[in-house]
Amino acid sequence: MNDDNRVALVAGVGRGTGGAIARRLAAGGYRVALLARSESRMKEFEAELPGSLALPCDITDPAALDATMARCRAELGEPEIVVHNAARGVWGSFLDIDPAEMEANFQVNTMSLLHLGRAVAPAMVAAGRGAIIVTGNTSAWRGKPDFSGFAPTKAAQRILAEAMARELGPQGVHVAYVVIDAVIDLRWTRKRFPDLPDERFAKTEAIAETIYQVAHQDPGAWSFNVELRPAGEIW
Repeated sequence: MNDDNRVALVAGVGRGTGGAIARRLAAGGYRVALLARSESRMKEFEAELPGSLALPCDITDPAALDATMARCRAELGEPEIVVHNAARGVWGSFLDIDPAEMEANFQVNTMSLLHLGRAVAPAMVAAGRGAIIVTGNTSAWRGKPDFSGFAPTKAAQRILAEAMARELGPQGVHVAYVVIDAVIDLRWTRKRFPDLPDERFAKTEAIAETIYQVAHQDPGAWSFNVELRPAGEIW
């Protein structure tokens, strides 16, 4: 697996889960294409991770994504592993939320997965191998008060990923949906939940390690629905 010619792509790179995933893939010998809207943040990762490439891109824009993928192929090659980690949320009662905010959530959480999948799947099918991993959360499984503008978009994302998995699996491409049922351990979440015990926070490095292992599962035992939660999580 430590082949310097192998390429991975992470959409939604930041200082949390996306960045940890990029680091784990780089440690595994992959040259990593780093996609996010913030170029300055990605340049930090590009400087940190040898062989990586910062590609500022709005993946809700199909034309921008096509141009970004063309650059990825030209400078790195076709990605063998693709992680969709882009997410957007807004919370509040369904009576109060701005419908435009829900539409924006849908574009980032669901439509961008459609665009990204269409951009990378044909080459994977042609090669007879590849992995597309989608990071989700508990909202993909249930609707709760104040989650009306978010949960439906994550549920749609999971169903889209499942449809992709059923179509692409027989062609050698592994699609998996990773539900992160936790408060992720970040600087801002620590400030927001100061009284939450340490065992309730999910470590980004641990999440990244599981995603790496799922992306490398043997075809004889692939996972689709993967749930991650810290030992102290109430579920």
